[in-house]
Amino acid sequence: MQGNQWTSDEGRPQLRTRYLRTALLVVLAVVLAVGVAACGSKKKSSSTAVSGQPGKGKPAVKLGTKNFPESFILGQLYKQALEARGFKVQFHNNIGSTEIIDKALTSGQIDVYPEYTGEIVLTVEGQKLSPKTADATYTAAKAFQEKRGFTLLDKTPFFNTDALAVKPAFAQKNGLRSDADLTKLKHFTYGAPPENKTRFTGVIGMKKVYGLNNFTFKPLAIGLQYKALDQGQIDVADVFTTDGQLQGGKYTVLTDPKAVFGFQNVAPVVKKSVLTQEGPAFAQTLNAVSSKLTLEAMRKMNGAVSLDKQDPAKVADQYLRANGLK
Repeated sequence: MQGNQWTSDEGRPQLRTRYLRTALLVVLAVVLAVGVAACGSKKKSSSTAVSGQPGKGKPAVKLGTKNFPESFILGQLYKQALEARGFKVQFHNNIGSTEIIDKALTSGQIDVYPEYTGEIVLTVEGQKLSPKTADATYTAAKAFQEKRGFTLLDKTPFFNTDALAVKPAFAQKNGLRSDADLTKLKHFTYGAPPENKTRFTGVIGMKKVYGLNNFTFKPLAIGLQYKALDQGQIDVADVFTTDGQLQGGKYTVLTDPKAVFGFQNVAPVVKKSVLTQEGPAFAQTLNAVSSKLTLEAMRKMNGAVSLDKQDPAKVADQYLRANGLK
């Protein structure tokens, strides 16, 4: 019977060599495992950074909204996303129209609010003609706000602009497809919010650009224009293109070939000093919300609030959670 090779004097060098080789392989495996784990940890920490609390300990921010449902929803989306990351938010809801909320911003009553880029250019700055594209409108709006000590964060994919809407039967009877076609009418009644009468993106633009001098203006609170159309109180209504009421085909929206109503992407307007004091995560959080807001998403949320009478805070909460923003 032969002796065991691992106990013979002759086999000991071989035994030691194999042990060393095995030990080196084990050490190498451990080093590689640690390295992979470290890389995984870095990736995990970066991918879950949105769930951190970078806003803790920062001063409270005063966030405002305008005076209609879509603005209430936008305000809640931004407010809740900020709070989810530890920022303190003092919420000022339903402040008023563009003119009123801009005064609230410049007087220090609020620090940030969601605004429409075309409104900044045409209503706040007072330009007489809309820029030719959405990007040009955003660039002009941002430049204007920078001069005033504010900045404009990223704009949303969707844009919501004023538009003129009629009942389908009225459009068919009178051959109406665009705003310019309204000149065919001997007379019509136009319903819109009171401030529409003094805006270029309203009565002034309709008259100057399309030559529409054949109508009577009927002031209506936002939201009542659809009821007025249905009841025949008005023939033409000022609407928002993201209104939930426009989903079912119950109304015909006329085209605006001369872009009187401009391009109205949403972007948060923020005081520069507040942006500095809150740190980079503040802007990153708001931009992350804006990047998800498509036309379809806004119409659904607007419909939930305006038609189904759901709470804007609840609608915003559901959307943020569904999109990993809360």
